[in-house]
Formats: sequence, structure tokens, C-alpha cells
Amino acid sequence: MFKFFNDSDSELIKQAERGNENAFKQLVIRHEQHVRATVSGMLGYSPQAEDVAQEVFIRFFRNLSEFRGEASLKTYLTRISINLSLNEIKRSKRQRQTIRLLNENEELPEHADQMPVEDNNQKERIHLALQKLDAEAKTIIVLRMLNGFSVKETAKILDLPQGTVASRLSRSLKKLKEIMEDNV
Repeated sequence: MFKFFNDSDSELIKQAERGNENAFKQLVIRHEQHVRATVSGMLGYSPQAEDVAQEVFIRFFRNLSEFRGEASLKTYLTRISINLSLNEIKRSKRQRQTIRLLNENEELPEHADQMPVEDNNQKERIHLALQKLDAEAKTIIVLRMLNGFSVKETAKILDLPQGTVASRLSRSLKKLKEIMEDNV
């Protein structure tokens, strides 16, 4: 259906900048699974994650001309995904705090905005445990372990030294392991 299947991302971006909607659709098709995996790694499987994943492509479309090609499109979309996920985490936290202030007599669970998930398999347990980590730890684990970026690539995405990424990953994995052991 698309003649663009074999075109490079940079060629498709050029075509999309010239108004070719099919070229942009092909970019979405190529990168949608990765964006969804990144966002759901950060936010869990939720309606908010779906909204954020869609917002990633909306932002990308609005800013097509700003993509300079210094990094791969996958890396660029990952950075947008992480930033929007972190914004959603902050927004949700503010919203929960506001609700607590309005209902001082009611204690909300820490993750009241997420549906409980049955603990049937390891993948679900990991995603649940990820949601209990702070944003910094969650970001490092999602990029390195779930998305498979190297330490160097993760450092570039987060604009951090490679040593910092490695040490944060070690601490974050230790925290994740402790959470998972506590939930057995």
C-alpha cells in the first residue's frame, strides 16, 4: 500500500515536511511499538500511557522541521517519550496531592490512578514494580533494560555521563529487585 516501505526515516521526514501525510503515517507505523513500550515502561499500562504515546507523535509532527538528524529518529522519539512520561508522572502526582488536600480524611493509595494487575507472570510483576520506582530509576531501567539502549546511547538520550548512567542503573536495579522481593 505504501511505496515508502523501503525509504529511510530521513527521506520520509523530508517528504512529511513537504506535506506528505502517507510518509508521516509510515514513520508512525515504524516507531509506534517502540514509543508505546517506552511510555508503558514509564507509566504502566493505562489510558494515560496511551494518551502520552499519541502525544509523542503529535509533538513530533508539529516539530518535524526541528529534527536535525544528529541522533537516530528512534533516539529522538525516545527522548520525547521519556519527557512526556515524566511530565505525566508529575501531573499525576500533583493531581493526587490536590485530591488528598481536598479529602484530608481519606487516604488514597500511592498508585490510585492505576488499575490493579493480577500477578500472573514475571513481565506484569516487573511493570508493577517499575511503577513504584522514582522517575529517575524508572527512566534508566526502561531505556537500558526494556528498550535495549546501550549505556552510551542512554547517556546521550539523558544528557548524562556514561558513568552516571551505569551507577544509576545499578542502584535502580537493586531497588527494583527489593520491590519485587517484598511483593512475593
